[in-house]
Amino acid sequence: MHRYQVLGLMSGSSLDGVDLAFCHFDWEQGLVDWKIIQAETLPFNEQWQARLQHLPQASALDFAKTNTYFGHYLAQLVMTFLEKHNLEPDFIASHGHTIFHDPEKRYTIQIGDGGAMAALTGYPVINQFRTQDIAIDGEGAPLAPIADRYLLPGYDFYLNLGGIANISAAVGDRYLAFDLSGANQILNALAQLADQPFDQGGQLAAQGQLLQPLFDQLNQHPFFEQPYPKSLDNQWTVQHFVQPFLAYEGTVVDRLCTAVHHIAYQVSQAIQQLVETEQFQQPSYRMIVTGGGAYNHFLLDQIQKYCPEIEIVVPESMIIDFKEAALMSLMGVLRLEQHPNTISSVTGARQDTVSGAIYQGWRKQIAARPVTKVDHTSA
Repeated sequence: MHRYQVLGLMSGSSLDGVDLAFCHFDWEQGLVDWKIIQAETLPFNEQWQARLQHLPQASALDFAKTNTYFGHYLAQLVMTFLEKHNLEPDFIASHGHTIFHDPEKRYTIQIGDGGAMAALTGYPVINQFRTQDIAIDGEGAPLAPIADRYLLPGYDFYLNLGGIANISAAVGDRYLAFDLSGANQILNALAQLADQPFDQGGQLAAQGQLLQPLFDQLNQHPFFEQPYPKSLDNQWTVQHFVQPFLAYEGTVVDRLCTAVHHIAYQVSQAIQQLVETEQFQQPSYRMIVTGGGAYNHFLLDQIQKYCPEIEIVVPESMIIDFKEAALMSLMGVLRLEQHPNTISSVTGARQDTVSGAIYQGWRKQIAARPVTKVDHTSA
């Protein structure tokens, strides 16, 4: 059995900060046991929020510098977290922060220099989990189905309501997933018009009324007609989904209410598409919901109304908040075990891949260890 203590880092499109999850994994020809030992979200300061938000429009020089500086910044956050909780990982698995994502043109960029992080923390770092999948015609996203398969088995659908909403489905032994629409990116941008960082529990949206023309306009976007697999870029999402809500005339509460209905409706459409396309007919379905949107009670109520046949399960807060950071830890373990950590049935790539770049540290060294193969033919 191989035992790992891993620190996973996730920086999402909502720009609220970096999620850190220190996780324990036992692996013996597969995942035997796992647990989040300690986790915390360290918020971005205003300078970093602004820099990340505007980086897609910056010069090549500013981009290159920010990639390095963000690696230094992540290293500072890591050491603050580890010293505070008196922890020592075997390695760090970092997603980085997505700046560009265009699978059709075969590129995706997650900044946060892994070499700088390894040098400054002393711990080995694994990052760049998406690029290999995209190189062989995949979307490089969503990555969440790896967590669904290994960490949270037993559900039919997995809905993540982060900055962007995505859904996974477990159909037999296959996992399918795709991005749905903007989620907290839209809701947070509207809440900020009311001088709130986000709509706590959906209280503002619950006061509003549906703006039918805006609802119809958003749901007619060609993206929703595209077959899966498909994924969304942060900046594209801002342009096509956030900006229409910001530009539309109407009260903030009405626009928030309409955004909630839009997200809930697209969840129902995605489930219907998966059921029909995959002939995934069952007497009943269970769906687990994670991401910050799981705390939006009004949003969950509307999803339930649009999806009356689905039993919605909201897990404990540690899973809601840190599933994606735990996912990064798991992807690092899979990388070392030479076990696929991107799924071609999800991304559309030509094959599953074992992805991730490894930077060795000076405190300790790690090396990829092959999974011991067992001959079952004689059993």
